[in-house]
Amino acid sequence: MENTTTTAAANSSFVHSVINMVGILIGLGQLSTPYAFENGGWSSAFLLIGLGIMCAYTAHIIVKCLDDEEEDSNSKSYPDIGEKAFGTKGRLIVSTFIYLEIFFTLISYTISLSDNIRLVFAGVHLQLPGLHLSTAQVLTVIAILIALPSLWLKDLSSISFLSFGGILMSLLIFTSVASLAGFSGVEANQSIPALQLHNIPSISGLYIYSYGGHIVFPNLYTAMKDPSKFTKVSITSFTLVTLFNTAMGFMGAKLFGPRVNSQITLSMPPHLVVTKIALWATVLTPMTKYALSFAPVAIQLEHSLPTYLSSRMRMVIRGSVGSILLLLILVLALSVPYFEHVLSLTGSLVIVALSAIFPCLFYLKICWPKVTKPLMVLNGVIILIGALFGVVGTISSSKSLEVSKGQELDSYGKKMQPVSESEERSCKATTNKLLDVVGPNIGVVAKDLPSSILMELKLAKVNLSRTTSDLAGIRSSIEVLNSKIEKEKSMFEKTRQKLAASNAEVASLEEVRKRE
Repeated sequence: MENTTTTAAANSSFVHSVINMVGILIGLGQLSTPYAFENGGWSSAFLLIGLGIMCAYTAHIIVKCLDDEEEDSNSKSYPDIGEKAFGTKGRLIVSTFIYLEIFFTLISYTISLSDNIRLVFAGVHLQLPGLHLSTAQVLTVIAILIALPSLWLKDLSSISFLSFGGILMSLLIFTSVASLAGFSGVEANQSIPALQLHNIPSISGLYIYSYGGHIVFPNLYTAMKDPSKFTKVSITSFTLVTLFNTAMGFMGAKLFGPRVNSQITLSMPPHLVVTKIALWATVLTPMTKYALSFAPVAIQLEHSLPTYLSSRMRMVIRGSVGSILLLLILVLALSVPYFEHVLSLTGSLVIVALSAIFPCLFYLKICWPKVTKPLMVLNGVIILIGALFGVVGTISSSKSLEVSKGQELDSYGKKMQPVSESEERSCKATTNKLLDVVGPNIGVVAKDLPSSILMELKLAKVNLSRTTSDLAGIRSSIEVLNSKIEKEKSMFEKTRQKLAASNAEVASLEEVRKRE
């Protein structure tokens, strides 16, 4: 990155920098932390805190790599650090992981947006001519189109107001969840397991995801008016985010226990006002995150453009490329709607490398003459821990994603669980009662109807196992089903009466013929 550009962009104060860093760290992590606490146990909170401390340290040494006086002072970005440490190969590897993180992060935001927007607009039915999209997918497309202009913003100081908006949305979600126990009658009396060791590999990715943001930290550093305060900015930001996520994790797990969803907002009672506030905040959060998440790509793209292009043309190119990429990500997100597995895979496969392993490797390589033995051991331990969590977490989340992709989806776009034998027997018993009312002759007239009713009854039974966020839709579908059954009963009864009348007429005709 050119020095002139860096200087021109160096207009972020300490408060702006804290807002930007907290804004990029907080978000999807807080939604999934209660789910991680419930599945990993309350003692897994120590893992969350430990990872926060580790990532705060690696944010500090990233700056040390930038400040190294023996190297080229033009090194100002994360890829520059990779090149400084390991040459062109280092830059290529870092750039690949950066684009992967941005790619997966934007997909995760879009999945979250799609999951929550269908509850915000429950009862709304939209369709696009010529496209087979559900209402939730159409609403997601509209939301993405609204968010596209934010990708045209240029410097981080301008984007900081979006970061502040993201923080505000996160605070609204936190406050909404906290108010459930105090004012809505939902008791926080669920028991959280102490430790579920077999789930640690999968939830470690969710925890690590909460601290992913290191690819932006060099840009935040170079955008500061006083870069010497960056360490204080990182300590302040990571402390706030760790406290925030830990509190949210305990609170959500105590409120909902085993019923907690991978996104806490989907577990909240849908009829409450606080739930509606939380859902709206969750929908708006991704729309405030797209610009800051895309910032590293935008900055790199702009500096790779020819120097003779005007600033206006650079903005047009940057904004157009960002808009096209976001639309592509929209298509992929709607095709892979598995939030918790995508989030965990992102943390284990990509963020652990960029936030733990790479910073330590680069620091040891670039600053080797200045590294003391204790620091050498510390960085070596962090590399080993990061590699361990990366491997086991990636394997676990990949297997879970494959299993989820293999499951069928019901008509609401949710994963359908297999119908148990008891549920199937109950459905058959209900159908048999209908057949008893109709009589054996009805099969000639409407032989296909009982099977269709059986399928709808199975779907209704599956729906009953959903989270409380779907109760309103379940109640409506059951009422419609009951109405259909009543109509079928009425039609069957009329048909039986007609058949009985026909049989009587045939019998009377046969008697007449016999007499003749």
